[in-house]
Amino acid sequence: MGSVRVPTARGALGRYGEDVAVRHLIESGLSVLDRNWRCRAGEVDIVAREGDVLVVCEVKTRRGVGFGTPLDAVTPVKAARLRKLAVHWLAQQRVQAATDDGDPASYAEVRFDVVSVLAPASGAAIVEHLRGAF
Repeated sequence: MGSVRVPTARGALGRYGEDVAVRHLIESGLSVLDRNWRCRAGEVDIVAREGDVLVVCEVKTRRGVGFGTPLDAVTPVKAARLRKLAVHWLAQQRVQAATDDGDPASYAEVRFDVVSVLAPASGAAIVEHLRGAF
């Protein structure tokens, strides 16, 4: 039997931040293709499309900036991992399209964005969308 994850305050904050980020991306004209996509190499928070550009989004949510801004949490190691995950996501989509007898989607480029959500204890969340962050 698999393990059951117990909800945590940190997990709830992360889910809230991802929900806020998805709304922001949709309002900005992007189409969300996938959320919390996982493979053995890791997880991508959001995969979206803007025209013919595939957008791989990392979402970082914090309550305050005592430990730096949410954008500060995206390290070079995390950026490198997201690049590898994008390759895995694209490969999976091509395999699925081939088995469904469909044409795989083509993208002119792949862009890596970071969506920062600052969620203070009171008041509205502050969203910053850094396009082409790395």
